[in-house]
Amino acid sequence: MKIFSVSDSIGETAEQVGLAAASQFKGEVEVKRIPYVKDMEDVEELIKEIDENKNCIVVSTIITVSVREYLTQKCLERNISIINVLSPIINVTSSILNKMPENNPGAMRKIDDVYYKRIEAMEFAMQYDDSKDHRGLKNADVILIGLSRTSKTPICMYLANKGLKAINIPLMPEVEVPIELFEIDRRKIFGLVIDPLQLIEIRKRRLDKFHRIPTGIDYASDARILEEFEFADKIIRRIGCKTIDVTQRAIEDTSLIILKYLGYK
Repeated sequence: MKIFSVSDSIGETAEQVGLAAASQFKGEVEVKRIPYVKDMEDVEELIKEIDENKNCIVVSTIITVSVREYLTQKCLERNISIINVLSPIINVTSSILNKMPENNPGAMRKIDDVYYKRIEAMEFAMQYDDSKDHRGLKNADVILIGLSRTSKTPICMYLANKGLKAINIPLMPEVEVPIELFEIDRRKIFGLVIDPLQLIEIRKRRLDKFHRIPTGIDYASDARILEEFEFADKIIRRIGCKTIDVTQRAIEDTSLIILKYLGYK
């Protein structure tokens, strides 16, 4: 079965809805994003593809009323289920405000100061990822410290997508911790901790996948990880920063804890 996620903008929202539904059926549902369906001709092209897939659903976030209604009509003619995701909430909001919606495709992604702030934050996260350069510490909104494989980099990228400049510092006994870490506001520093058994499992899976380890280090051994835990605990205690247990925790959940702690909504 296939879900067509259709939009008159880039289609990210429609795709996420489709993926959320597909995730409940363990590989039985394919999701295909169809962006920029802006006029009747685009709908006709889409319908040709839909006709080749008898067992399908259409998830639409099309804002332009005429295009949305035309697509709905074409789907109904073919007995194809179509869900217009945004229509109900837009209609209810319009009714409460007693105001017509602007029906502006891509309005959420208007290029403004917020957009540029996010881009700048992403560039910052990539530039200073994994202790490449400590000069970013003084300009960071968030500093993550922790052992290797505690999701520091993906959390930094998630926070960057929210407009926060995030930098991560890996804690390893062989690598000297930057002195600046003990001089800046500890309220923006977060120590990521994890259950040792889960960390061992994560690292073993990584070794199996990439077949390589850091030179001279028994990356996934019990003794090595215990040594790293003792070192990291000593550094985190010395800084006195907030700690977050990332064991079995999604990066979104960890990021939300950080955002709430810092007062972001």
